[in-house]
Amino acid sequence: MTGDHPSKPHPPGSRCRVCKAPAVIDLPRHNANFCADHLLQLCRRQVTKAIDDFDMIGPDDRVLVAVSGGKDSLAVWDLLVEAGYRADGLYVGLGIGEYSDASLDVVRAFADDRTLTLRVVDLRDDYGYDVPTAAAATGRVPCSACGLSKRRLFDRAALEGGYDVVVTGHNLDDEAAVLFGNTLRWDVEYLARQLPVLPAANGFPKKAKPLVRLTERETAAWCVVRGIDYLVEECPMAAGNRHLGYKEALNAIEARSPGAKASFYLGFLDRMAPLLAGLSASAVEGLQPCDRCGDPTTGDTCAFCRLVATASAHQPVAVEMSTFRRGRR
Repeated sequence: MTGDHPSKPHPPGSRCRVCKAPAVIDLPRHNANFCADHLLQLCRRQVTKAIDDFDMIGPDDRVLVAVSGGKDSLAVWDLLVEAGYRADGLYVGLGIGEYSDASLDVVRAFADDRTLTLRVVDLRDDYGYDVPTAAAATGRVPCSACGLSKRRLFDRAALEGGYDVVVTGHNLDDEAAVLFGNTLRWDVEYLARQLPVLPAANGFPKKAKPLVRLTERETAAWCVVRGIDYLVEECPMAAGNRHLGYKEALNAIEARSPGAKASFYLGFLDRMAPLLAGLSASAVEGLQPCDRCGDPTTGDTCAFCRLVATASAHQPVAVEMSTFRRGRR
């Protein structure tokens, strides 16, 4: 596997660094090739190290995994269940045409095949709007309404369901790209909160990102080796998102200097994040209950309730999408 998607072939004749069996993936940042078994061992070790180093999940914790149908969220759910954690899934239907339909099908199939508990929240059915309509109603990019909606609904579901921690599938590529953008803008408050774990506080549940030591290629390879079907395409409404541009820039650097992304992000956590800890704590001061839903907010009415009021009053926006591909066994 040599590209961003694991369906591309690995270098012919390459051998696993550990056992010398035929390799299924080359990982330049590790200066190594791995067979299927040792790739899985690598992924397990990296996730275990992230969980242990940052005290993400306790052995008795109830975990709610935010799942989208993509490789990362399904991989982290699979990794946690395999490791013995009590992990349920939560899917938020965003109303993005066939893309959302295909995503839900993939997530349901994954949960059904493994007899896992999946909770589903649908923006249109439960709150009277969807992401395309919210974008039109607010005049802002779709990712703004999408991110706000998902964050609030993940928090709410975790608190109402009695879960100890919300887990998302953010990987090393995601975190490095966000860090890159925040650094370019010197957005200190966001930098202070860009941590693998955010503790429960001020009415918010604990949040954790167990994949921060794994890249997109590695989580995709986990899914292929484990026989997990996943949706290949990125969200069609994310086109032009600055986050994707930051990923492309970092990929170019990584191609020339393998391991650069890991050094950038993990070095930030080791050396810079501790210096910003005070800012992270001050960022949540002054919160009060929303006058509509009671969730914590800095003003009288939280941003989510304002979004619901605006978007649910808008005429629904139709979205036409093409057929979407899945990663296959």
